[in-house]
Amino acid sequence: MYNKVTPEFISKLQSICGNEHVLFDAESISLHSVDETEDLNFPPEVIVKPGTAQEISEIFKLANEHKVPVTPRGGGTGLSGGALAIYGGVCLSMTRFNRIIEIDEKNFQAVVQPGVITQVFQEEVEKLGLFYPPDPASRGSCHLGGNLAECSGGPRAVKYGVTKDYVLGLEAVLPTGEIINTGGRVLKNVTGYNLTQLIVGSEGTLAVITKINFRLIPLPKHKKVILAAFGRLEDATDAVAMIFQRGITPSAIEFMEKAAVEAAEKMQGKKFPNSDAEAQLFIEVDGNYPEILDKDIELIAEVVEEFNALDVLLAEDEQKVQDVWALRRGIGEAVKSISAYKEEDTVVPRANMTKLVRGVKEISAKHGITTICYGHSGDGNIHVNILKDRLDDKSWEENIDTAIREIFQLTVSLGGMISGEHGIGYSQKPYLPIAIAEAEIELMKRIKRSFDPNNILNPGKIF
Repeated sequence: MYNKVTPEFISKLQSICGNEHVLFDAESISLHSVDETEDLNFPPEVIVKPGTAQEISEIFKLANEHKVPVTPRGGGTGLSGGALAIYGGVCLSMTRFNRIIEIDEKNFQAVVQPGVITQVFQEEVEKLGLFYPPDPASRGSCHLGGNLAECSGGPRAVKYGVTKDYVLGLEAVLPTGEIINTGGRVLKNVTGYNLTQLIVGSEGTLAVITKINFRLIPLPKHKKVILAAFGRLEDATDAVAMIFQRGITPSAIEFMEKAAVEAAEKMQGKKFPNSDAEAQLFIEVDGNYPEILDKDIELIAEVVEEFNALDVLLAEDEQKVQDVWALRRGIGEAVKSISAYKEEDTVVPRANMTKLVRGVKEISAKHGITTICYGHSGDGNIHVNILKDRLDDKSWEENIDTAIREIFQLTVSLGGMISGEHGIGYSQKPYLPIAIAEAEIELMKRIKRSFDPNNILNPGKIF
């Protein structure tokens, strides 16, 4: 239903953006054919790197005229295939939109382009005593635009919320070429429909974001971290809910089972404390008053000891804190290096995490597959990595889809959803009906058609 890119089409792209910003050599095509999702590979026919919203508008008008699909791409760190050109066509690279336009210290706001790397933005605002909390594991390479597309969260979402909670307004280009401005730079706004929050989390299927208005908060002055080791997975997950019931909201609570820790150790060549324990909780508290944090740490230590913690360690200096965070952030990459894999981004009410983890292990045992679990236990977001490991090809192909469906059915039965922060994209769309009713899916499709009547923007995703 789409047309192929022609030399004439490429010539028109070059007239819009300049010859140097239109690429179609084999190396560039190969680089833009993959992201961090398993082994998917979908080559675009041409890569274009616009520099203004007006250029994107002209690209969309051209694409609609010629019925050529356009797939937006940020840092290429996605985990659901959301930035892959499923039907070829144009890869719209946003790398030139890389400016921090303004940091407004008086109003605790910033205006930023979507190609800015998340960690770069965080470090710039922290120099001014401000804080942008969303904290995906790939923050050193992912782009803010991709974070908005997937509504990224990360470890600190448990206390501070996810990306959508910090977006006040957007400049965006619709697939039909119109340039729109949604929201604004105010903290309260019910002036019409909330188009900002409709676009955030829409996985690049409704519009291409070209400018972001963020709200910021004060940077906490102090942090403390403890590591609690457990002899049973269930003790670790059960302890999480009790910490909140005792009145404490940590800035991060990360769950790691033994195999995940061992994988990170092997890849990084570093030793993790108590790495022989069946599970660990990495717990961070932050604030402005050390004496309050000390009391929080004491209470957390009491809770985890009630749940049979084998050992509780306090990371007292900044370097130890950074070392522990580095190991935690490296777990995802390390686990994926073991073998072929499928990563599922399950999320349940945190009091149901024990049932989820136990159920995942039962399902994996039934199908003879290996699973490694870790993630953001403070908000019930557990990443379930299903590994081929020593399984033969035939058994892997025969069992993997059934196992995933059973894991998702379990997740939904526990009041959960099949993606907390990675999105549906290309890889998870067969499973969407497990979590969402047909009437809701059809409503989403109608919204998509309203924004994109020719279905040229990021087709083949979600539905």
